[in-house]
Amino acid sequence: MNIIRLSDSIANDLERRILEGSLRVGDRLPPERELAEQLGVSRPSLREGLQKLVSKGLIRTRQGGGTVVTDRLQAGFVDPWRDMLTGHPTLQQDLLEFRHMLESQAALLASERANDFDLQRIGAAFDALELAYEQDDLQACIKQDVEFHQSIAEASHNVLIAHLSASLHRLIQDHVEQNLHYLHAHPEKWQQVREQHREIWDKMQTRNAQAVAQAARQHIAFLQKNMSETALEALRIESAKRRIQTGAIVSPEHGVAS
Repeated sequence: MNIIRLSDSIANDLERRILEGSLRVGDRLPPERELAEQLGVSRPSLREGLQKLVSKGLIRTRQGGGTVVTDRLQAGFVDPWRDMLTGHPTLQQDLLEFRHMLESQAALLASERANDFDLQRIGAAFDALELAYEQDDLQACIKQDVEFHQSIAEASHNVLIAHLSASLHRLIQDHVEQNLHYLHAHPEKWQQVREQHREIWDKMQTRNAQAVAQAARQHIAFLQKNMSETALEALRIESAKRRIQTGAIVSPEHGVAS
């Protein structure tokens, strides 16, 4: 009969919290004494359990800086693809197609599996997003938009979907921000995005899986279309800037040929 060491049990407990999203990248664990009391274990056993997670790269501990959850589960996906995106901008379209598939499936599973606590969390994220819209706080909208979609991904109770969703948001963060800035400058489109989030939340509360998935697909398709428009507008702006710069440094020829 295998006897499970207490330190292994502690490590498994904290690892499960990281996997399920209870502990997220950048979250700081409580001080050692407090965490040991929460888990009902001794501090030496806790230290041993934490060291196991340090060796896996899931947390890092610094003298005087506490213990923080690392991005180990995301970095392996994000870092190489970020480099690829820099060298091959056309991959952006592939990423958007992947997001289309991932978020619609996450929404479908969340509508089937979300419990009351999940719905409470999604509802809180939606309320925070609505408040940001009401206050016309663009930066808050960007932050709460990600939080709303991530809370749905985590309510799918599929750890791969949850972590891929978080990784994907990190990977396309700059493009998402640029797109939301573009939409914010176009009030009609901005209102459409707001209504789409409400549609997703309303359908989530009805537990109609297919309706939620469809609402998520329509939302991402709308963003996908507008991201293309955003990229085109950015190219036009750069082109106009180059024309101005060229005009400033190139003097026209004077005189006529004889």
